[in-house]
Amino acid sequence: MSDQTYQPTIGGLRAFVAVAKRLHFGSAATDLGVSQPSLSQSLAGLESGLGVKLVERTTRRVLLTAEGRRLLPSAMAACDAVDNFLADAAGEGDPLTGTLRLGVIPTIAPYILPRLLRGLPQRRPDLELRVVEDQTARLLEQLREGTLDVAVLALPANSPGIGEIPMYDEDFVLALPAEHPLAGRQRLAPAMLSDLPLLLLDEGHCLRDQALDVCQRAGVNPDVRQTRAASLTTAVQCVEGGLGVTLIPETAVSVETASGGLATARFAKPRPGRRIGLVYRESSGRGAAYAELAQDLTALVGESGQVTVVE
Repeated sequence: MSDQTYQPTIGGLRAFVAVAKRLHFGSAATDLGVSQPSLSQSLAGLESGLGVKLVERTTRRVLLTAEGRRLLPSAMAACDAVDNFLADAAGEGDPLTGTLRLGVIPTIAPYILPRLLRGLPQRRPDLELRVVEDQTARLLEQLREGTLDVAVLALPANSPGIGEIPMYDEDFVLALPAEHPLAGRQRLAPAMLSDLPLLLLDEGHCLRDQALDVCQRAGVNPDVRQTRAASLTTAVQCVEGGLGVTLIPETAVSVETASGGLATARFAKPRPGRRIGLVYRESSGRGAAYAELAQDLTALVGESGQVTVVE
């Protein structure tokens, strides 16, 4: 049972969060710029004051206990709050300066990053982006752990403690072999997917789930081929080779059709599609600043004319 009068120190909370992120005491100590014995002492003091074991340490590995996993989000929120307080006290009120760690899912990154990396420095000259490309679940995990600041992904994220800022909507387009009879059609019924050999991305890609959702909403059981791709580019190459058809987002069309071996067809309105947004930890206290960043990113992507900006 914890002592109700106990007040944890920020050093103890930072030690716990660092160890939880790294699951390695040496790396956590390096991150915090302290010695390993000092880190261990801070963590032990926190555990003693709380009366709970947060971390299990063996000769081979470091694990969070059930209590550690439960309390980690609150510890991270407390560290975020202290960091924001110190930044405000030092007059560093603009989070959109310095380094910002941006996550992007693979079905977005290749198609919008060139535009963002060219245009954002003109809008935010004091902001330095560090980009991480990964699947949605892993990006959300990195956000919760504090190793990312924001991420661009398909909404809704449906993740507790994660704020969402809608940016733009984009249609799904049917990618076909160049000589396919449906090539160039503009008002396809989604129900036609039941007669087509649909190629899907691997498990973990949200675009796979979105493609299946399009089929479900259309009331069809598509002919899903066993061929699966780790990336959208690979799926497109399989389509070009005659192995089936696939759904691609509108922002990917110009890039993926550049080789000339791919044709497209568009669905009738209301067209199936997805909403893209910026997500962040609500505990960061930076929702207003990240909303400004989302406006910048949306404006840059919107210049292509391929998306519908969310008002």
